Amino acid sequence: MDRIVVSDISKTFQLKPGQFVTVDGEATDRVTVLDGVDLSIRQGEFITLVGPSGSGKSVLLDIIGGLTQATGGNVQLDGRRITRPDPKTGYVFQQYALFPWRTALANIEYALEVRGVAKAERTATARHLLALFGLAGFEDRFPNQLSGGMQQRVAIARALASNPEVLLMDEPFAALDQQTRELLQGELLRIWGKINTTVIFVTHSIDEAIFLADRVVVMTARPGAVKEIIDIDLPRPRDGDIRASAEFNAYRARVWDVLRDEVNKAQKDWTLSPAFSH
Repeated sequence: MDRIVVSDISKTFQLKPGQFVTVDGEATDRVTVLDGVDLSIRQGEFITLVGPSGSGKSVLLDIIGGLTQATGGNVQLDGRRITRPDPKTGYVFQQYALFPWRTALANIEYALEVRGVAKAERTATARHLLALFGLAGFEDRFPNQLSGGMQQRVAIARALASNPEVLLMDEPFAALDQQTRELLQGELLRIWGKINTTVIFVTHSIDEAIFLADRVVVMTARPGAVKEIIDIDLPRPRDGDIRASAEFNAYRARVWDVLRDEVNKAQKDWTLSPAFSH
């Protein structure tokens, strides 16, 4: 059953007064970042989005999450049109977005606090999630007392605290070192396997996209659209050793083959006039 249906989504931004971009040799003050995006996502599926910079991956995620409105088309969640953030949807950003004045425990509790959950229940839930992410004993630490990887664990735990049916993740591991990044990929898959949440995950990393996904969605250069959807038929549960397998390498080559031309196109895409870039 399709949980999320994206139908003919387009998004055009109006630039600030005095700014313009050059597209195909012509100046314009409007930028179309998405055009004709169609995508259906099943219940419990893990989808990754890859594409060149500027292909609208994060914008598409914001539209699915109800954080921004499409110029055209629509998104439906369980048959309902999405026009604003939905309580069934959690969001994890690239930057950890933790409250610096709250402890790890209190940051996770916040997601339940705003929903009116009783103190005892939200504390128990937050402690359970910290333990699930290997952070038992760090309940009273503030964000600046945690490593980057630990902060992102807390951010993901907070997003999961309200038991979302859909989890949107916008390059959540991009700022981490490679070892921590791969460790958190494994932890995310372990937890996802227990909760049956539908995940849409934006990344620039082909390896990350393949390792995590049931299907990899490759976006075109701007204006972004779905170029190809690649089924990843690798066994689950997955661990790091699978990255060295012939099957994984074949998927890596295939995704890059689809993506290569789009990356080249993006290099020749519009540029903001430097005279009006401030």
